[in-house]
Amino acid sequence: MYSGWNSIYRKIIGGKAMGTYLYCVLPFIAWVASGVLKFLVNYLRSGKDAFRLVGNGGFPSTHTTILSSMVMTIGFHEGFNTPMFGIGMAILTIVIIDATGLRRTVGKHAKMLNKHISSEEEKLRERQGHHWHEIFGGLMLGTVIGYVAHLIMVFLP
Repeated sequence: MYSGWNSIYRKIIGGKAMGTYLYCVLPFIAWVASGVLKFLVNYLRSGKDAFRLVGNGGFPSTHTTILSSMVMTIGFHEGFNTPMFGIGMAILTIVIIDATGLRRTVGKHAKMLNKHISSEEEKLRERQGHHWHEIFGGLMLGTVIGYVAHLIMVFLP
């Protein structure tokens, strides 16, 4: 006897909770969402150069989006007072500090080195780190993705 879509859904995922799988694919979903948004922002700003500008640096921060989506999913679904959320926040803080500090410094060094590279040699990528508004954009996008992931886990247990 046919018992509906929920039965088919359970057979497809082997009776496991949707959240188990969602935690595994969430980084990829966040990476794609951030990349698409970054491309659109670059296209609106630079037109044909949009493909060249996608990569490290820019709005939104992909690293921040990926990690904040995971951390916020844990917070929304498991609780904001859990050890896993605290560990996630610590790692997210390290990623943000790295993006605004170390990686921006690497970009500044690349700019200085490019002045000394001859025109035939491949130049170093100068846009590496992030400004605070790019980090904030990554945090906001990650929060939205995390909340949607939480809703999926609630309504498709």
